[in-house]
Amino acid sequence: MSVSTVVAIGAIRHTLFVELDARVKNSMYQELEEFKRLHSEHRLIEGDTLAENVATLFDVFLSRNVPEDDEFYITILDGRFYDASSRALPKLLQPDGQLVKQLEKITLQEFRQNATPEGEIVYLTYPIYFGERFKGVFVVVHITTGEREEVQDMLVAITNIMLWVLVIASVIAWLTAGRILKPLQSLTKAARSISESDLTQRIVIKGNGEVMELANTFNDMMERLERAFTNQRQFTNDIGHELRTPITIIRGHLELMGDDPQEQREAIALVIDELDRMASLVNDLILLAKSEQPAFLRLESISLNLLMSELYAKSQAIAPRQWQLNAISDGQIYGDRYRITQAVMNLVLNATLHTHPSDRIILGAAITNTEVQIWVEDTGEGISLEDQPHIFKRFSRGNHHQIRGADGSGLGLAIAQSIVHAHGGSIRLQSNLGTGSTFTVVLPK
Repeated sequence: MSVSTVVAIGAIRHTLFVELDARVKNSMYQELEEFKRLHSEHRLIEGDTLAENVATLFDVFLSRNVPEDDEFYITILDGRFYDASSRALPKLLQPDGQLVKQLEKITLQEFRQNATPEGEIVYLTYPIYFGERFKGVFVVVHITTGEREEVQDMLVAITNIMLWVLVIASVIAWLTAGRILKPLQSLTKAARSISESDLTQRIVIKGNGEVMELANTFNDMMERLERAFTNQRQFTNDIGHELRTPITIIRGHLELMGDDPQEQREAIALVIDELDRMASLVNDLILLAKSEQPAFLRLESISLNLLMSELYAKSQAIAPRQWQLNAISDGQIYGDRYRITQAVMNLVLNATLHTHPSDRIILGAAITNTEVQIWVEDTGEGISLEDQPHIFKRFSRGNHHQIRGADGSGLGLAIAQSIVHAHGGSIRLQSNLGTGSTFTVVLPK
């Protein structure tokens, strides 16, 4: 703002002086044109004694024309000062002055600006010839000192006004900027207070604008970081909790294993079984971690009819149940075939754990205007209302039954939910104890 003020004052000063010079020049040339017309009129009068009487020409013009303020007419006849438009000439234009002596020597038309100790002057000369005889010079002189002083006074006033405007605008800008940038200060404070143990800091958002958008972006970033750290902490806790038991079992059997070959074979078989369970558990946890990454899915167009036929065929091979496939919709869905199959099969495996061979498990699918639904319905033992909010959590245990995945790791339903969430969908549950459960995978169309 200060630089703009300085530039503006310089531009205003330049413009005012340019306009002053242009106005003075135009006024002087206008006076010269009037003198030229009078000169031409006298030339056209043949035989008149005025035709070659330059002194009379000067007298007529001086008597008919009144110059503007600070403007003077000087007439030179035969190389000597003849007369002027004013009897009270300033010191600068006195007949014996240096400027007049300089004008008496001019024989050509010229426009010139001079800076003298007495002030700034501008003069325009017009030589007068009769035939080839040089008779005199008509001079329009303008003293611009007073007008330049007026411009300077105007510039001082303008400068004072602009400086006050600068001060007031700076104060307003300072207050406004402080108000606008307050969210940035909050952001800085929040960023400094963030640590691995405290990711709850958020910026209070009020109003709108780019700074508010930045604050929103920061809060969204903190949400993602908090989820990532929570998942990492949960991942670490889950691994530590679930691997502690098989490691203890393996260690105990190895320490107590004797020299008997049969005992060694039994111990080795148990250790291998526990190691297989640990490997399966680690693979499931890695899958859950990968489900939040952008490259987790490989999307393609899938025939829903063909997908359901494959799911039904795979389900029948899991366990002897009363399997049914109904309500198949013919259409295309967009998703990862392998991951969708994995999610639905986890629901199927979970259903087999809570049903008996005489129970019925039904697979179905439907397409609406906005979504795709794939459900797994069973007539098994069902899930209590107090357990339903927790069954999709990792290693969840219910009060009425142990709620575990199909592989016994307690991760099957959590994996299914993560896969569906990665597709932008959800899993709906309807269940009552003793009547069975229905898990519905809802995917965007």
